[in-house]
Amino acid sequence: MPELNRRNFLIASVGAAGLLAGTAVTLPHLLDQGQQRPLAKDSGILVIVTLYGGNDGINTVIPVNDNAYHDARRDLSFAPHETLDLDGRLHLNPALSGLKDIWDSEELAIVRGAGYPKQDRSHFRSMDIWQTASPDAPVSTGWIGRWLDAGGDDPLRAVNVGSVLPPLAIGEKHVATGLSVKIPRIPTDVADTLSALSTADSHDTPSMAAVRANYRDCAATDSTFSSFTDSPSPDAIDDAGKQLAEDLDLVATCVHSGVPTQVYMVTLGGFDTHANERDDHQHLLTALDSALAPFLKQMRRSERGRNVVVMVYSEFGRRVEANASQGTDHGTSGPVFIAGPRVKGGFYGDEPSLTDLADGDLKTTTDFRDIYHELLSKTLGSDPEPSVGPGRKSIGFL
Repeated sequence: MPELNRRNFLIASVGAAGLLAGTAVTLPHLLDQGQQRPLAKDSGILVIVTLYGGNDGINTVIPVNDNAYHDARRDLSFAPHETLDLDGRLHLNPALSGLKDIWDSEELAIVRGAGYPKQDRSHFRSMDIWQTASPDAPVSTGWIGRWLDAGGDDPLRAVNVGSVLPPLAIGEKHVATGLSVKIPRIPTDVADTLSALSTADSHDTPSMAAVRANYRDCAATDSTFSSFTDSPSPDAIDDAGKQLAEDLDLVATCVHSGVPTQVYMVTLGGFDTHANERDDHQHLLTALDSALAPFLKQMRRSERGRNVVVMVYSEFGRRVEANASQGTDHGTSGPVFIAGPRVKGGFYGDEPSLTDLADGDLKTTTDFRDIYHELLSKTLGSDPEPSVGPGRKSIGFL
């Protein structure tokens, strides 16, 4: 077996680093890039929040004065006095008090009835459709991935906060960069080895020097995230909300530091509420609100932050009628939230009827690709057609 000395180890690591290039990055590296080549101060920034599981849009933006709502959801419905009035007819779930403040500031747009033709109730297929923007046939690239393909080869233009890239972030030629906050603590003996290997050597080639710098970044990242990885895990929903808040804190740090990224992607899961929905859904929306509302208020206070636009979506809504388990089953269309200082607050798209249904489901009144069209053209300043195809139009929330 060949001797594995310091020099050979570095040479082998160059190959491994090449496999990760453009797909994984540390926080110190991102912040360094913000110093070396900051994003132009007038550049739009898009933050995409994906709610996995199928959020119940009817109990998020609630038609509290519609008798059909109460008839269909006798034990799940909210009374008007329990909710947050938006316009006298539609109310916001009481868990979303922070987002109600954003609404009152006219910086929250609610796009109603968002979906696509011939909706699919499968989690996997419907999320694939939303993330690839291709309802007609499966494709291997996401709508942000195609934006990356069309706009150059800088791997930092889009960053996914998490270790696994979602389909929306994958293009044919380029993929988004991954920033993982779930980094296990480095054992002491390994840390000592990395410390020795990271020491600068005047005889190193540029590639070896780059690998050594990556080791130093690894040590810095391990220290930065120790408070996340060493803490005990609370209740699953509370943990998910805490994680979303931490992810958005990272995004805020990157935005304020001028990191040359225009798209950030974060997630919150658990929205598949087939049983005992009311309490679980309340906890999930509280987690969303507790993370997102402070982030949006923080963005108002900085020059770069005022260029941020947030989109919150899920793969589908829920059925109009409650099931026998005090929950709701997979449905079709639902509301999409667009928020930020650049947003013209209010309702967009027609409110779906609770009585004129398609096989018990809400009818789609807004094609989600029109939402993407506006975000691509007005936030990212790019041609939307490579990402969403021809024939789409903006809605008017920006």
